[in-house]
Amino acid sequence: MATVSTYLNFKRNTEEAFNFYKSVFGGEFIGGVARFRDIPTQPGQQMPESDANLVMHVQLAICGGHMLMGTDAPETMGFDLKTGDNMHISLDPDTKAEAKRLFDALSEGGKITMPIQEMFWGAYFGSFKDRFGINWMINCTAKV
Repeated sequence: MATVSTYLNFKRNTEEAFNFYKSVFGGEFIGGVARFRDIPTQPGQQMPESDANLVMHVQLAICGGHMLMGTDAPETMGFDLKTGDNMHISLDPDTKAEAKRLFDALSEGGKITMPIQEMFWGAYFGSFKDRFGINWMINCTAKV
């Protein structure tokens, strides 16, 4: 069965971000947390000690089984991130109550760009940037 996942790159705080998302959505990290120190050493390549404990891969099932995945993307490996500006994660919860709960929990400490409210297209909608710089939209089409 085909699935859709969202993959997030963080400068050096993937673990903090995913522990926060886990506190909101519940569940456990699928397969645990893989660290850069787990990568087999290649001849002639030395990983900086400062990168060894960073998150290489983590994944968490969120609304409707959608998979949220992430990694640290350190500068020492050539990354230059512009966190969150090039994507949104869009959630369509089963109820307005769940939409409100997710909106309130995920937006805490972030910046609300549109308060959650009834919209002209028939959805209960809101958007925000969370405290980690990730853009989210809550678009609940349920009537209750």
